[in-house]
Amino acid sequence: MLKIQDGQLTYQLSLLEKFGAFHGSPTAQIENLVSVSKEEDPWSTKVLRGIRAPGTGFPFLIMLGTMRHRKGKDFTVVYKRRAVLVLEFENEDFKRWVIPATETNQAVLNSLSRR
Repeated sequence: MLKIQDGQLTYQLSLLEKFGAFHGSPTAQIENLVSVSKEEDPWSTKVLRGIRAPGTGFPFLIMLGTMRHRKGKDFTVVYKRRAVLVLEFENEDFKRWVIPATETNQAVLNSLSRR
């Protein structure tokens, strides 16, 4: 679930997600958020770039963790064939976050646009 606190955006992972991703909850400065888009097909090469390392992945079931590619790395939380939000950043450890397009996550991002 996305959270905003002290100018930072955090994707709060559950304990099981942390184990599966081999990573803690990612954080980024809100000012470094460049764009947000919604993708209906999370398993396309447009959304998932590179190879998973480290993390957990079973095609069309779960992709959780770091995806490494030529341009850097992305943090992914993809479940089944559910729609995702793609958050693109500059000057951050992860170039993109690919996270579930839940109503809660979309509401948090909508609150940013109103600021």
